[in-house]
Amino acid sequence: MTTLHILAAGSLRGVWPDLMTAFHHQSGLTTDTHFGPAGLLRQRIEQGARCDLFASANLKHPATLLQRGLAMHTGKFAANSLCLTARRDVVTEDDTWLSLLQRDDLRLATSTPLSDPSGDYTWQLFDNIGQVYPGCGERLKQRAHQLVGGIDSLAVPTGELAAQWLIDQQHADLFIGYASYAPRVINHPHLQVLSIPEPFNIQAEYGWATFTHSANPLAAFLSTTAARAILQQYGFA
Repeated sequence: MTTLHILAAGSLRGVWPDLMTAFHHQSGLTTDTHFGPAGLLRQRIEQGARCDLFASANLKHPATLLQRGLAMHTGKFAANSLCLTARRDVVTEDDTWLSLLQRDDLRLATSTPLSDPSGDYTWQLFDNIGQVYPGCGERLKQRAHQLVGGIDSLAVPTGELAAQWLIDQQHADLFIGYASYAPRVINHPHLQVLSIPEPFNIQAEYGWATFTHSANPLAAFLSTTAARAILQQYGFA
């Protein structure tokens, strides 16, 4: 039986088992998936790592692999956005998502730009803030602690969400991460999740790249109604 070897963005870790179960029922094919920051996974592929399909949290990494002649085809299959998770006891009645980010007494954590698309999207968010409030975006970049998503980052235990773990372990008071995680932490007694509105928030587009013909059925499945329904259940657009 053919087993497809997959490298997938860490933010897909929660939804991926249900997606692959549905895919197996449809196709009979089995999969073996390894997760990590998409930028680092792309580097692994460029260095020769075995991979049938790469699922990235942005479209840039699949496009780069296609341009370099490593990937056969690319496409997109899901979308996401950002939210702010805060330690509940630091949030006052007057605080908003933006006022919390501007409070110098709070430790702000993010993922790592270049290595992880979540960090790239967060930097885009800071740029968006800076366009409305000049100087604010650059100050946020300087204050932000890039604690996850990099080569030498803190190791978030398997099954834990970065926002919850970093705040619970007192590494941070605030964390900017994907909105798809919000349903899993919104009822946590010590955390508060705040939405980030337009025009500040970003649109994260998830893409795939295939490297073998064997991966074509999986790439096609990711755009089916069944796959989209599963992705929506887990907070993806």
